[in-house]
Amino acid sequence: MAINIGEPAPSFTLLDSNMETVSLADFKGKPLVILFFPFAFSGVCTKELCHMQDNMKRYESLGVQLLGISVDAPYSLKKFKEEYKLDFPMLSDFNKTVSPAYGAFYEMIPNGLKGVSKRAVFVIDKEGKIQYHEILENAGNLPNFESLEEQVSKIN
Repeated sequence: MAINIGEPAPSFTLLDSNMETVSLADFKGKPLVILFFPFAFSGVCTKELCHMQDNMKRYESLGVQLLGISVDAPYSLKKFKEEYKLDFPMLSDFNKTVSPAYGAFYEMIPNGLKGVSKRAVFVIDKEGKIQYHEILENAGNLPNFESLEEQVSKIN
């Protein structure tokens, strides 16, 4: 399913790494960057999320909330968040409902695992509309951070 720029972001309610529910609606009126990623603790995912953490002050200065989403269990995400000192919510799409709704989902990856989030980035404005997205077919690639930061600076 493809999502187009200007469309409303698909709503969701997921468990975070503390086993608390978090909904898209909780962030109404605040711009978001949603980072879908395949696996906690994998090399490229760790590099991506640590890059975002390292640049957190820039996003905070623009009033943007970061959210990470993967199909990992909340318990794994909690350990991942603690180990890498990530200061933004990690949400579990364990039931694999949100990743497909955003078009950020592999039915199967090359090693035969089924149902994994693609590496994808979405910028959502204060009105809840998608203003930018990058969905990577190759999970070994990182998002274009320069384009992401450029788009984020435009939404305020």
